[in-house]
Amino acid sequence: MSQANVTDAETKLPAEEELAARLRVAVTRLNRRLRQESLAGALAGVSPAQASALGSINRLGSPTLGELAVVEQVQPPTMTRLVGSLEAAGWVSRHSDAGDGRVVHVCLTDDGRHCLANIRTLKTAFLARGLAALDPVERVAAAELITFLERLVEVP
Repeated sequence: MSQANVTDAETKLPAEEELAARLRVAVTRLNRRLRQESLAGALAGVSPAQASALGSINRLGSPTLGELAVVEQVQPPTMTRLVGSLEAAGWVSRHSDAGDGRVVHVCLTDDGRHCLANIRTLKTAFLARGLAALDPVERVAAAELITFLERLVEVP
């Protein structure tokens, strides 16, 4: 395609790679900020790893330690220590598998559900404050971006 055939709008668009890099940085920073906002106001002593594990346990229901290690992308001994800290805090309980007593499942306790709900409430409140500061046109753009991000995470 010759330069004469390229429209002004096309020449002003950044390359997909640049957009992808900017999106990666923005999402990474947003994730870090959400962690900071939620853990600063959450129950004392919740680490990012603990908060992530609580979320995964909630999503998975009653995972084994091995399943949880895979989802959290840590080695089994690391997950064993992490679950031990969650159990000591009263946020999870362990129970043996009915069919194989060597297999241990992890479940959230009521306190663990409360802790996770508190973390999520703080994250949502932070985002709601940011969205409330937008003008109507920016809110429409934000809604479109959210739709894009939802689609992006579904791409295989």
